[in-house]
Amino acid sequence: MSDQNSADASRYFVNTRPEMCAFLPATYQTVLEVGCGEGTFSQVLKPDAEIWGIEPMATIRHPMHRTFASTFDDACDDLPDNYFDLIICNDVIEHMPDHDFFFSQARSKLTANGVLIGSIPNVRYYKNLGRLLFGKDWRYADSGILDRTHLRFFTEKSLKRTFAEHDFRIHQFRGINGPKKFRLSLALANVLTLFTQTDIRHMQFGFQIGRG
Repeated sequence: MSDQNSADASRYFVNTRPEMCAFLPATYQTVLEVGCGEGTFSQVLKPDAEIWGIEPMATIRHPMHRTFASTFDDACDDLPDNYFDLIICNDVIEHMPDHDFFFSQARSKLTANGVLIGSIPNVRYYKNLGRLLFGKDWRYADSGILDRTHLRFFTEKSLKRTFAEHDFRIHQFRGINGPKKFRLSLALANVLTLFTQTDIRHMQFGFQIGRG
């Protein structure tokens, strides 16, 4: 791995993800963060919350109530049912060999009013679509939507369908991390398609879903 790729990987484990704070519920006491990296995101959570962390790839440097140096699948049996008010999975689901197992088990770990928040890449992001449609190419990379470690790919439609299949109710759902500058090509594409393709503007989707 090149020095640049190593730096990209290091940033992943310490990313603060400020855009995900808007998806946090107003109240919560027990938290499970899946794929917590070094535990950086936990620093924006309520100081009196009981926080558990799962991370197979990095050393968790910030204090947590309990941690697992493993995958969610391996830690699942040690997680109490109906216990967590909040489960966090930022940029994690796309790395899972069986996302259906994750959603079914995560639901069982939530309290009745608990929520799951997370982010996931949008495979229909306009740059990715352009490379596929016009460049006729699907090339994996060391980071980004086609990260070579990604095992699952989602569109807005397929992700919402997955939530429904596991009896989750969507509380919040929107595109995040779109282009910072106005792009005429994007605006024109949306006009020509009667604004039916607005999802392509965003590199990721952020969501909050719950059992009820």
